[in-house]
Amino acid sequence: MLGAVLALALVALGAGCEGLTLGASPELPLWVHHPGGALQVAFRRELTARSRRVGEAYERGRPEVDPSHRRVFVGSSDHGLYALRAADGAVLWRFETAGAVQSEPLYDPGEDAVYFGSNDGALYRLRASDGALGWRFATNAEVTRRPVLHRVQAGPRAGRRVLLATNANDTLLCIEPASGEMLWFRHRTPAFGMEISGYAGPAVLGDTVFAAFSDGAVMAYGAGDGSERWRAPVDLTGEAEQARAGEELRYLDVDTTPVVATLGAGDLVFVASYEGGVFALDAGTGTRVWVSDQATGVTELVLWEQPAPPAPREPRGAAGAPPARARRVLVASSGLTGLWAFDPEDGSELWRRDVPAGGVSAAVPWAGALLVGSTRYGAFLLSPLDGGMIDGLHSGGSFAATPAAHGTRAFVLSSEGVLFGLHLQPPGRG
Repeated sequence: MLGAVLALALVALGAGCEGLTLGASPELPLWVHHPGGALQVAFRRELTARSRRVGEAYERGRPEVDPSHRRVFVGSSDHGLYALRAADGAVLWRFETAGAVQSEPLYDPGEDAVYFGSNDGALYRLRASDGALGWRFATNAEVTRRPVLHRVQAGPRAGRRVLLATNANDTLLCIEPASGEMLWFRHRTPAFGMEISGYAGPAVLGDTVFAAFSDGAVMAYGAGDGSERWRAPVDLTGEAEQARAGEELRYLDVDTTPVVATLGAGDLVFVASYEGGVFALDAGTGTRVWVSDQATGVTELVLWEQPAPPAPREPRGAAGAPPARARRVLVASSGLTGLWAFDPEDGSELWRRDVPAGGVSAAVPWAGALLVGSTRYGAFLLSPLDGGMIDGLHSGGSFAATPAAHGTRAFVLSSEGVLFGLHLQPPGRG
């Protein structure tokens, strides 16, 4: 059934770059009627150099959007980071590294700089206007997760910005962003035995950095000096073994970048153990708040949020309806058990959807919907409220890479090395 729904004849639309600044209309229902024809192809641009392709086609480089200058930055297996024009995908410049660039870049609008990692083991800073190298920092293991820029709030480095990044060797790095000087690092011995490909990136809440590791540990550090914030690492492997009555676990990995949020229950950190399920931890102590141990095989988490609409103006003395509340949905992507949606406050399951064989990317919030890539059947546009299908793109290829979205425009790199620019027509728009 999914294959039939996805086999849609989509018309190429020459949408201009105004889609980068046009947001979703908050007064319109969020895909309540699940209209078709919402997703259209603005452009297709073959990106990966054919002469560099080795073995099976595979791309994991998530784009990064710079809406102010209408640019898109995306890495490729051909060892390059590309800067592209958002309107049509035209190449502005390309920077060559010594390995495949399967990372998600970070654009810093204040410095007009772009940071990214490569499979050559290095982290790079480039001038975004022309791709000139600012610095290269060797981390000694591939860098694929998006780094984080943070301004330290307290301590000796208060007021200074730091760049936080992780690599595939279970190392968390804190780097001075202007010079590339390392300020501190924390390393855990990687787990012995089998691991799932991939690893977690850093997340920051307040002045605390959260990181997860291949041995199943989750830890919290001070952003300014790397000091440990919890009494001990949180061992999700032990939690999972306890939930499964002592069953020996094959994969220990926590590959999901932590998701942090301030909710009614307080400051929470959401992470997923590959075999243990999805966990919510208290950000201050690491104490478990809730766990869903049925959601196994999760490799990506995202928090979808819908702000509460403004309350309507009532006549004086009238008893109005209770104010509408904000909605939040924690979405987990698993190639084993499908797409899951949880209430982040208490972990109750909101919906679950099976996915096509082969797996899916992270779900990306896009103008009130969710955009998900499939490794075999194209891309899906889903309702975050019930997981229902809105639209789809069946390009004849696959999307292992996670899309990026801004306004009514999204970008996704296919495993065949073709960058798709997608345009979204929200309900009620002419």
